[in-house]
Amino acid sequence: MTSVSENTEAQDEKSQISRPLDSKSLIATTSASQLLKPDLAIEELMAEEQKCDTVSSYIWSDEDNDEILETINKDEPKEEPPTNRPSWANKIEYLLAHVGFSVGLSTIWRFPYLCFHNGGGSFLIIYILMLYLIGVPLLFLEMAASQRMRQGSIGVWKVISPWMGGVGYSSFMVCCIVGSYYSVLMAWNLFYLVQSFQSPLPWSTCPLLKNSSSFDPECERTTSTTYFWYRNVLKATDEIEVGGLPIMHLSVSLFVTWFIICVSMIKGLKSTGKMLYVSVLLPYFILFCLLIRSLMLEGAHFGLKNLLAAKLPALYSVEVWRRTGNQLFLSMGPGFGSFTAISSYIPRANNCVMDAFVVALLNLTASLTATVFVFAIMGHVATENTERCYMRNAETVLGLIASRVLPVEASPPESMYLHPSSIYSRWLKSLPQRLKDMVLPYVSTCSIAQELKEVMEGPGVAIVAFTDLICVFSGSTFWAITTFVLLVSLGLSTMTGITQGIITPLQDTFSSLGKYRKLLTVQ
Repeated sequence: MTSVSENTEAQDEKSQISRPLDSKSLIATTSASQLLKPDLAIEELMAEEQKCDTVSSYIWSDEDNDEILETINKDEPKEEPPTNRPSWANKIEYLLAHVGFSVGLSTIWRFPYLCFHNGGGSFLIIYILMLYLIGVPLLFLEMAASQRMRQGSIGVWKVISPWMGGVGYSSFMVCCIVGSYYSVLMAWNLFYLVQSFQSPLPWSTCPLLKNSSSFDPECERTTSTTYFWYRNVLKATDEIEVGGLPIMHLSVSLFVTWFIICVSMIKGLKSTGKMLYVSVLLPYFILFCLLIRSLMLEGAHFGLKNLLAAKLPALYSVEVWRRTGNQLFLSMGPGFGSFTAISSYIPRANNCVMDAFVVALLNLTASLTATVFVFAIMGHVATENTERCYMRNAETVLGLIASRVLPVEASPPESMYLHPSSIYSRWLKSLPQRLKDMVLPYVSTCSIAQELKEVMEGPGVAIVAFTDLICVFSGSTFWAITTFVLLVSLGLSTMTGITQGIITPLQDTFSSLGKYRKLLTVQ
């Protein structure tokens, strides 16, 4: 009986070894061996592990890996864009669309204003750091996602995660809201452009009263440019409760604004790309001309000196960093969905890393050019205001001498009218202390730094500031036309990007709208 049982066990072991290995037989054999013969079970388990390693290496061989990778590559979408989706005619039009959207009206005035009130050169350092540490990565993110997925803002976020589709809808709503008020800014600039074809300019002097040779007293209490803005452009009432019909000239300007945008985009990327050559390149050319002209003005060096003077405490101010970040997002426009819409019409093989750096660099170039231009102009205006202050003081002293309040020895030199900035200071310092104490109570303090600060106040009405700047130049009519062509072109290119951020998500989300693109553009 013992020999029979031993022969039976030996035959069972041989049959188990000769069978193909699988997981169930392996577990069963291991359990039986451990129960019957522990030493033999350990030896058999080691041999079976070696066989398992051989099997696993066979299963996951390099040939199989290559086959799996080939299968995955076959399943992935091809790099070629869909045949029914339009594309930009060339890379230049694509970059112009990005630059046109990012360089807007806020670049021309708000950037120099923030630079002046937030540390000058320190603000520039913070802005450049944030531009390349935050602005470029966000810009690259939008470009890469839309370029890969070939969708607008709504579609891109839905592909990333269905739960994040609300981000795309939010971007769409932001474009709608911003486009509504941005078109009003364009309407204002368009109206000023039409009014610029006059000599003298209608805002250069205060209007006369009817049937009288005296100026309007309300205008004399303020400036002629401010009076023209509130009474002629906005036709503002004295009280907010007073209503009325829409202002005709602004309504017509708004209609013309949307008509120009519609004509520019009615044929899709074909008409938009051709329009961008004018609306993007022309502002850079005009900015360069204005920069050269402003540097030739008297006092321009004083404005540039204040620009380059860096205030170190601003580098450690959280408030300055916050304002710089606000300007970055407002100027560049990441998150609006316009970069996403524009990049969805470019082939997937495009190098969007370089595109992000190019767009950021051109945006920075436009901001710095506008800043130098504005600071040069403001330095000139501050110098002129200071000289007028000196002349008023001199006339006041002469009047007091004529009325015998001051002695004749206190009279200023006649050459003061030639160079008041330098001669007035020398004359006041040369007076004896007794005469100086008699003169100072009757004259005002003239400070070019204080004048510059007053000139740079109030960025809320940027158009009023620009009309003040225009009056500085000789041949103000020509420069008024040039300046407002610049502003209208900037607004048009920005509105094109905003409108693209509205139309593209609608077409991608609702495929039926793609058949009626022209009708959608008009609406």
